[in-house]
Amino acid sequence: MIRYLYADQLNQHPKLRDSMFRDRADQFKTRLGWDVDIDENGFERDQYDALNPLYVIWENADGTHGGSMRFLPTTGRTMINEHFTDILGGGTITSPLIWECTRFCLSRGAESKVAAALMLAGGEIMQNFEVAHFAGVFDARMVRIYRLIGSSPEVLGSMGEGRDKISVGLWEFTPDAQAKVAAKAGLSLELSRLWFNRAFGTTSEQTLAQAG
Repeated sequence: MIRYLYADQLNQHPKLRDSMFRDRADQFKTRLGWDVDIDENGFERDQYDALNPLYVIWENADGTHGGSMRFLPTTGRTMINEHFTDILGGGTITSPLIWECTRFCLSRGAESKVAAALMLAGGEIMQNFEVAHFAGVFDARMVRIYRLIGSSPEVLGSMGEGRDKISVGLWEFTPDAQAKVAAKAGLSLELSRLWFNRAFGTTSEQTLAQAG
């Protein structure tokens, strides 16, 4: 199932939290060889995890992490604006309608549907939080994955060649893309919306909460 958790909620799910940060270490340090820091617990965390981002996490039946993404609004600090502006020719991405998506991670042996389920959950965020686009940095290996899922970005800029190529892209989520991604994930749109509503409440519940 999909869980939507802010960083300050992760301690309520220690098994899920710990396995997510360990899977990030395994993917980004061990498998990809990125220059990332690993702490004494074997966790991969960076400065953006301290900004109370929203995580979308696929939780396996045993309560462990199967895959995840991290989201921050571009009106605040983001990885793109602080580290990758050279790809954009010196420009930045700052808009209340655009959120940054980073740390797309899949555990070893994750089923192919997990990546699509994460993308479907990203679409729920767009639709319910009135976000028009996600922005993100991705490497060459992800191009094939995005194509298979049915959610390829608009490329804003790239640098490097071959396997070392890094790009900045923008994702939108049309109804047609939503249907394709849901089919890849093997999930109904009703179940996807149920998981979102369990985390944030329905629109009517949110309105009542704000009024109260």
